Amino acid sequence: MSAVARSTRTALRAVARSAVAPSPAAAAVASRSYSLLARAATAAPKVSQTQWARGIKTLDFAGTKEVVYERADWPLPKLQEYFKNDTLALIGYGSQGHGQGLNARDNGLNVIVGVREGGESWKLAQEDGWVPGETLFSIEEAIKRGSIVMNLLSDAAQSATWSDLAPLITKGKTLYFSHGFSVVFKDDTKVVPPTDVDVILVAPKGSGRTVRTLFKEGRGINSSIAVWQDVTGKAKEKAIALGIAVGSGYLYETTFEKEVYSDLYGERGVLMGGIQGMFKAQYEVLRANGHSPSEAFNETVEEATQSLFPLIGQYGMDYMYAACSTTARRGALDWAPVFEKANRPVFEALYKSVRDGTETRKSLEFNNRKTYRQDLEKELKEIDSQEIWRAGKTVRSLRPDYKQS
Repeated sequence: MSAVARSTRTALRAVARSAVAPSPAAAAVASRSYSLLARAATAAPKVSQTQWARGIKTLDFAGTKEVVYERADWPLPKLQEYFKNDTLALIGYGSQGHGQGLNARDNGLNVIVGVREGGESWKLAQEDGWVPGETLFSIEEAIKRGSIVMNLLSDAAQSATWSDLAPLITKGKTLYFSHGFSVVFKDDTKVVPPTDVDVILVAPKGSGRTVRTLFKEGRGINSSIAVWQDVTGKAKEKAIALGIAVGSGYLYETTFEKEVYSDLYGERGVLMGGIQGMFKAQYEVLRANGHSPSEAFNETVEEATQSLFPLIGQYGMDYMYAACSTTARRGALDWAPVFEKANRPVFEALYKSVRDGTETRKSLEFNNRKTYRQDLEKELKEIDSQEIWRAGKTVRSLRPDYKQS
């Protein structure tokens, strides 16, 4: 066991010893919150929602005051009453469509799904209990029936289908997105919403799978909300309520522009592109200097994802540093500014590429290819075949909790 791992284990033990265990009743209530599935599986006495959930508040984020909306202001009876005359027409059943649709349905709202009849998404929707002719329709029929049209098709598909779908979004409906991409980059996507409907956004900060998983656990994901067009004067209120309905634990306000800029930037940066590049570079230098694949992977990926990153997520960067050995701390403190200086120009260039639409045009070009699936599969296979990730499969199989996927 490395010095980092030993120090981390010691710190975690200290936290565990000092932590106050929640009461059984409080734990039961937390597990039941906003998940009919979880509530059905839990036999526990009713506890007032105000004992565990919080409402709207202004918080200080590193010196900047921001308003945060939490689900206490939207208990289930209020949520169901608010949407009692609405039909949520979920267009597309990919990652976000699956998660948001099932969550809204479990919260007791009237939800229908619109996808291409007979396609793969149609089959997946049926497996999840959506019934053809009752809650599962063609895209066109679902839009006609829905009062709130939740366009959760892929960005490329939104652009490709917009000319056919736009005439169906008539006055009085609400147009809902989970990404600002299509509307913000309208010159490239040609997606221009009708002028007589509310246009809102709820953007969960995670995959649709995570949206669903956290909801079933009774927790909820954090999401951003935004208003592009407010015809009724109630667009923001509607966005907040829908955010809670689809499984958010709390919401913060942004704009369509800022949502799409930060989202594209983050995915290409430390969330996905940057982390793959950093992992691969460090691994290859270790291998070039005679380290074995197992050692190189453990010191690059395994210790990061299994030991250190969870500490950052739960307690913060300074805690993670403090939990490590004095030698590890000193080196990290010395080298962090070096990496920041080296990476800053790359991130500046990336943000510029996002904001000027370059990344949008690249995405639309690739994702609209007839050979899209084959081309994507080829690129993902190249990553899968890299030595670092082949070594990782063996390392993961050695974990005590390993499950064959």
